[in-house]
Amino acid sequence: MAQYDVVIIGGGPAGYNGAIRAGQLGLSVAVVEKRETLGGTCLNVGCMPSKALLHASEMFELANKDFATLGIEVTPTLNLPQMMKQKAESVTALTKGIEFLFKKNKADWIKGMGRIAGPGKVEVTGPDGSVTVLETKNIVIATGSEPSGLPGVVVDNKRIVDSTGALSLPEVPGSLIVIGAGIIGLELGSVWRRLGAQVTVVEFLDRITPGMDAETAKTFQRSLTKQGMAFKLGAKVTGAKASKTGVTLTVEPVAGGEIETLTADYVLLAIGRRPYTDGLGLETVGIVPDKRGFIETDHFKTSAPGVWAIGDAIHGPMLAHKAEEDSVAVIELIAGKYAHVDYNLVPSVVYTYPEVAWVGKTEEQLKEAGVAYKAGKFPFTANSRAKINHETEGFAKVLADATTDEILGVHIIGPQAGELIGEYCVAMAFRAASEDIARTVHPHPTRSEAGRQAAMGVEGWTMQA
Repeated sequence: MAQYDVVIIGGGPAGYNGAIRAGQLGLSVAVVEKRETLGGTCLNVGCMPSKALLHASEMFELANKDFATLGIEVTPTLNLPQMMKQKAESVTALTKGIEFLFKKNKADWIKGMGRIAGPGKVEVTGPDGSVTVLETKNIVIATGSEPSGLPGVVVDNKRIVDSTGALSLPEVPGSLIVIGAGIIGLELGSVWRRLGAQVTVVEFLDRITPGMDAETAKTFQRSLTKQGMAFKLGAKVTGAKASKTGVTLTVEPVAGGEIETLTADYVLLAIGRRPYTDGLGLETVGIVPDKRGFIETDHFKTSAPGVWAIGDAIHGPMLAHKAEEDSVAVIELIAGKYAHVDYNLVPSVVYTYPEVAWVGKTEEQLKEAGVAYKAGKFPFTANSRAKINHETEGFAKVLADATTDEILGVHIIGPQAGELIGEYCVAMAFRAASEDIARTVHPHPTRSEAGRQAAMGVEGWTMQA
């Protein structure tokens, strides 16, 4: 029976980062992963392949629509098999990189399906059906999440696809219906719209991207609509019937009204994700997940001694970078060190065009909490670099405490918003005031100046044009 200091169930961002950190701290560690490659959903069928397609499809659209304005005349031709090939090659390179880091840090990868078999024991069923039992001082549940289902909509990953299926469609759909106006649905919908599909998004709520600052979300929807994406908000999908050539959906207004029938070549179901915690043997150590499948923890400790849970398996943002922070923190706690994750400072990014990124509180949250705040906003239409690059859509907005000037939230919609938000993550970690950013010299001309100008706007002294 193999013995370890730590056995991690799941080889995604939470699992592999935890294993690497454990190796660095001198702990013996093994990761149990059922996929043929490490990296989990994010690297294999999520964050990374979707970004590969977002980048490629954005280049295709730029060549089609914007190059001529810059004096570059081309007529691009879509080679979908090559686009998918380069996506796969990028993913393979990244998974190989994780394997290298495992070897470098003396972390073992046990291939197979893992389940807890009692205190200090993890049972692994290998690809060939063989069963191995690992003995460990600590078990870390890092099993991630899976797409949520919807009654009446059966995913076959042929005509009705989930986020994984949407990454590998065999053709550009003539029409695509996306069920769910969250980040995943809008990103993947954007990919296929750029490549030529007519995309309609059906959302149960009366707005897109729940959780996003309302003003930012409205601007975002206007931008996507202008690009050609259609929205049906406040609409409930009650059924889907797939055929060899397409899908028929039945949709009814949430507020009541006539049932509508929609047809499309493909349907993408993207209404969120749920923790992957079924079948893990949690009952063998007395752990009972909540009704949504999340495991309750206190500083990553579960109710069972020596069993920890992190990432999408516990409450908090279902984001790879949050899972990575969890993994480092839990391993450092196991090693007897101090560790903490500030979930108020976990940024979110939507990798569409324009990008949307935010960290901290929204205006709605501050109002609900009764916090007095000031807002500074700066449009990219007034940013020199954005003007020169013909990327003037969107704005940066900074929310600061009305009394102390501490930055409470930042919301950016515009070019490279995901890159720009990092500055504010650092600033807020040090409890900076908006004036700290406003009085810090930024390089000119850059998009980052929009963030500075928004901070200047909190006290009303924005000056760049």
